[in-house]
This record gives sequence, C-alpha cells and structure tokens, in this order.
Amino acid sequence: MSTNEIIILLLIGLSAGMIAGALGVGGAIIIVPALVFFFHMPQHTAQGTSLAILLFPVGILAFLNYYRNGYVNFKVALIVMIAFVIGGYFGSLLSVNLPEKPLRILFGGLMLIAGIKMILEK
Repeated sequence: MSTNEIIILLLIGLSAGMIAGALGVGGAIIIVPALVFFFHMPQHTAQGTSLAILLFPVGILAFLNYYRNGYVNFKVALIVMIAFVIGGYFGSLLSVNLPEKPLRILFGGLMLIAGIKMILEK
C-alpha cells in the first residue's frame, strides 16, 4: 500500500470519526462512498470493510463524552442495540445476495432521501 493510500485512509477515518462524533451519524455514510470512490472497491466490499472498521470502535470515545455529560439513555440504547444486531444479520444476508448495481442504488437512495428529509423538515 502506498503512502498516498495510507494518507487517504487516515483522512477517511478521521472524517468519519469526526462526523459521527459531532452529528451522531454512522461512519458508514462517509466510509462506504469514500472506499468506492477513492479505492474503486465494489459496493459489497466497501460495505463489508466499513462494518469491520466500525465493529468495535464505533464511537467509543465519542460515546464517553456524551455519557459524561448525561446524554445517554441506556434503556433505549440496549433495546435498539439488540434489534440492530438481529437486523444487521438479516440485512447482510439480503445485501450479499444482491447484485452490485441495485445495492449501490439502494445505498445512495437512502442517503439522498435521508438528506432531503433532514433539510426540508422544520
């Protein structure tokens, strides 16, 4: 791996971490498109790699800052966490069996819809 590639990967991680920590969004919103664009990864590989990146460190230090300031509802977090694990399993089964083009359209469409909804809501 070249020095430039390592620098780009570090910038992707830093950007994803900062946006996730600041806005509470999943780092995959940054990581997946960046891996597809900069490294020409297939959509499936970018999504799988993103999950590997986020598996443990998904905001541990950002979480601690929110926790220290009293901004964590553990009851809600636990319920969603359990459902998220189950949903992640079934979602990945669906995703790995979809061809790349429809998967990329679904991913991009979801980001587009979410962005438009956030911008237009009062």
